[in-house]
Amino acid sequence: MLEALWFVRKGDWGRAHAIVQEHESEPTSALVHAHLHRIEGDLSNAGYWYRRAGSKTEQMTLEEEWKVLTARFLEEKK
Repeated sequence: MLEALWFVRKGDWGRAHAIVQEHESEPTSALVHAHLHRIEGDLSNAGYWYRRAGSKTEQMTLEEEWKVLTARFLEEKK
């Protein structure tokens, strides 16, 4: 999911979305998928992906959420 977060940071939402779609069976991809739909402004779709991840709809800013997600996935790589 780090790759998807990298692409979204570089402004390539489409590539980031394609990556998360390739990994839909992975529970952690749902969080990134939700984040992408928040960026897009599709809050209904974002809510669906938060629920799939077993998480509440995020209230932090998009920037804060990106940082939290990135830190989480970096930590998992250790």
